[in-house]
Amino acid sequence: MGEFVRLEVDDRVGIIRLDRPPMNAIDQQLTLELREAAAEASSRHDVGAVVIWGGQKVFAAGADVKMMADMTSHDVKPMISTLQEVFNQVEDIPKVTIAAITGYALGGGCELAMCADLRFAAEDAKLGQPEILLGIIPGAGGTQRLPRLVGAGRAKDMIYSGRMISAEEAHGFGLVNEVHPAAEVFDRAVEAARRYSNGPLVALRAAKTAVNWGARGDVRTGIVLEREVFADLFSTEDQKAGMRSFAEKGPGKATFSGR
Repeated sequence: MGEFVRLEVDDRVGIIRLDRPPMNAIDQQLTLELREAAAEASSRHDVGAVVIWGGQKVFAAGADVKMMADMTSHDVKPMISTLQEVFNQVEDIPKVTIAAITGYALGGGCELAMCADLRFAAEDAKLGQPEILLGIIPGAGGTQRLPRLVGAGRAKDMIYSGRMISAEEAHGFGLVNEVHPAAEVFDRAVEAARRYSNGPLVALRAAKTAVNWGARGDVRTGIVLEREVFADLFSTEDQKAGMRSFAEKGPGKATFSGR
C-alpha cells in the first residue's frame, strides 16, 4: 500500500484511491504508486471491476506544477514518458473501470479519468485541460484521448481555451457518462462496478480489447480483431451458460462464473 495511492477491495470491486491532500496533485511518487495499484488490480482474481476515486472533495487537480516549474526539456521528457506509460497501464486494466469524479478533474486528473472505461461525475464537478494557461499543452494523453471521446472540435475548444467545463456540459457531449449528486457519485460508481464484477468477465475483457485496440487502427483491422476475440469466447464457460440460460429462461437471467 502506497502513501498516496492504495487499492482497496470490497466485494469484488477494486477501489484505486488517490490520497495526496489537498488536491491529489500528480507527482512522481503518486505516478509510481498508481502503476503498482493498476498492476495489482489487473492481476488479482478477487477484483472483477475497478473504481478510480480521489475522495469526496477532489478527483485530481492535475500534475504538480511546482515540481515541473524549473524543469528543462531534457528533465521533463522522462517524467512525462513515465506518466504516459502509467496512464496507458490504467487504460489497459483488463476489467471494467469507472472514474468517480468529485470536485476537480483538471489537467492530468482529467487525463487519468479519460483512461477509465466510464466516468461518473458529481453535479458540481469541474473538468478541463488548463495546460495552455501555463504555456504548455496536455502531455499525459489529453490531446489524443479527448478528441476520441468528444470529437476534434470540442477537444480543441477545451485544449485551446483551457476553460473548465461543468459536469452537465461534459455529459452533454459524452465526456461523462452519468451525473449524480456529489454525495452519491462514489456509491453509484461502486454499484455499477459491482454489477460488472459479477458479469461475464472474459467477454467484458474481450469487448474492452476490441473497442480500445480497434479504435487505434483502421476499421477493417478492427473488424478482424473483433472476429478473433468473438470466436475465442466460444471456448468459455460463460458463453455456454449465457446461451443455455437464454434458451431456457430468456434474456438477462444467466449466472456467470467469469471463466
